[in-house]
Amino acid sequence: MKTRFASLASLAALFLAGPALAQSPRGAAVTTLGDKKVAVDYGRPALKGRAIEALLKQLPPERIWRAGENEVSTFSTEADVKVGGKAVKAGKYSLYIHVPVTGKWALILNSDLGQPLGVIWKEAPENLKNMPYPYLGDYEQKIKAKEVLRVDLKPGKPAAPAENFTISFAPKGTGSTMTLAWGDQVWSTDITPAK
Repeated sequence: MKTRFASLASLAALFLAGPALAQSPRGAAVTTLGDKKVAVDYGRPALKGRAIEALLKQLPPERIWRAGENEVSTFSTEADVKVGGKAVKAGKYSLYIHVPVTGKWALILNSDLGQPLGVIWKEAPENLKNMPYPYLGDYEQKIKAKEVLRVDLKPGKPAAPAENFTISFAPKGTGSTMTLAWGDQVWSTDITPAK
């Protein structure tokens, strides 16, 4: 128990070092399906000369990434939709990416919106409210049972490399394509009305 507490405290101290915390800018992507809004709010880490592959090696054993940095990334929809062909009810979800060592990456939506930041660090900056559990490497133990959706992402190459992790929407028929881009890689899935 002492070891577990020490490791949590070490992680908290490393990543949440008080008011001087170096924070990534927040990003927002919004689209409308009919007259209903779909939005993603996320942190935008920069590569800063690092290779994506090297960063991915730092993921916890379950290989779940929080699709951003700092505060939990969220996916909100005002209407029932289909993401990658699978149904999602109107609401707000945490957003993650499963990055297996081999095989397709997958987008994950989860009904658990993370844990209050004060649980980890009492003097956290005000603009950071909730942290995802994978921040501490325990997605499988804490919230996997609350998964709402897991769909494969389509890989691709961008027109130009993205220094900062970026999520965007582009209209496609009656829906939209959601694209996640970082470095020289992109991953996408379609968002369509439920009916």
